[in-house]
Amino acid sequence: MDTEQVIAKLNQALENEYAGVVRYSHYSLMIFGFNRIPIVGWFRAQSAESLTHAEQIGEQITALGGHPSLKMGSLLETHKHAVGEILQESLAHERAQVAILKDILTLVEGEDIQLEEFVRTMIADEQMHIYEIEKMLRRPE
Repeated sequence: MDTEQVIAKLNQALENEYAGVVRYSHYSLMIFGFNRIPIVGWFRAQSAESLTHAEQIGEQITALGGHPSLKMGSLLETHKHAVGEILQESLAHERAQVAILKDILTLVEGEDIQLEEFVRTMIADEQMHIYEIEKMLRRPE
């Protein structure tokens, strides 16, 4: 296993989670309308979970002898604040994180069981977020 490459990819995932903290917190402030309260609650829960994920990833980085990044992943203010648009941006963010995590899985699979299981759990969590967002974007028929 190329530990330096794994640490670099873990740092990329960490930076994306840091961006998620800010992104979801911002989104929670920009929700208006009749369904505001449950949607705000969901975004704030996502923000808190992103921080938890960032801390967990940071622990993995330091366990491997690395240094957790202080950088933040990409944040783009699109000024699109309709709920559907915000959910589309959230979906793209979650899909990007799954792609990063799958890259990490490829690097550690069969090499480090603990890290492999950690990454698989993270992928499962992020995939559930994708499913939730996709369901929220569906129009009731």
